[in-house]
Amino acid sequence: MSESLNKKKINWAPYILIAPTVILFACLLLYPLGNVFYLSFQNKLLSRPKLDGFAGFDNFITLFTDDPVFWEAFLNSVKWVVAEVGLQFVFGLGIALLLKERFRGCGIFRAILFLPWALSGVLVSMLWSMMYFENVGVLNDLFQRLGIISEPVAWTGNINTSFWAVVVAELWRGIPFIAIMILASLQAIPDELYEACRVDGGGRIMSFRHITFPYIKETAVLTTLLRVVWEFNSVDLILNLTGGGPIHKTTTLAVYLANTARRDGNFGYGSSIAVVSFFILLVFAFLYLKLSNYGKEENAV
Repeated sequence: MSESLNKKKINWAPYILIAPTVILFACLLLYPLGNVFYLSFQNKLLSRPKLDGFAGFDNFITLFTDDPVFWEAFLNSVKWVVAEVGLQFVFGLGIALLLKERFRGCGIFRAILFLPWALSGVLVSMLWSMMYFENVGVLNDLFQRLGIISEPVAWTGNINTSFWAVVVAELWRGIPFIAIMILASLQAIPDELYEACRVDGGGRIMSFRHITFPYIKETAVLTTLLRVVWEFNSVDLILNLTGGGPIHKTTTLAVYLANTARRDGNFGYGSSIAVVSFFILLVFAFLYLKLSNYGKEENAV
């Protein structure tokens, strides 16, 4: 009888130890997430508190049927993510392959590479805004000296250059993350595989295709997925450089959400944008991991 009681006795120690983490997770993630979903079905406008109340699906209906800015912001988000993640991966992979080689000062170059990623988005936007200044910016001065342009350009205020000006600034900040992640994966590849490939007559292209790429594929998939999520939700740099303008040319869904909730005080409508963005990322992440067979293929040997 006593043995059965001892077996039924619950050991509470693991639950007590994990409780702070669970409580912190619930306070910092679950509650805000649930609150956003709740507000998305409410009329919550700071300038008109008398109209506050349950709105049902009105916010979502307006979003999809009577809000041209939403669709423009969605297309801008797609263009932004494709441009940023695609270019960051290409340049990051190239830099990682270069830094994998052993040469004098390699450690210094690796440390310098990581510096842009260590800077805050606000500081990066301030640095690039000073370089983009129309009258005293270093870019206009340099391009005029080289004869590329004949007069100063308002890089972040021109509808033809604003989007790509912001892309370049974010590109400078985002490349180091992908480069460092891929470099760490490259360093785990045994040198014997490359030596065997050279003995068999394989060149650089062959070794990259059959050795390097299979080994870094898992890292590349996870890293690019993280960058997609982060770039889709990127707000600080765009807001500080352009504020979403001119005429919504740099307004992504994240920027539209920030402007709607922060500037206009429309938390109900802003929350509906956040919910739609959440499901867009959720579906994309599922399809991306499914189509890339993440975690299902073993590294080539």
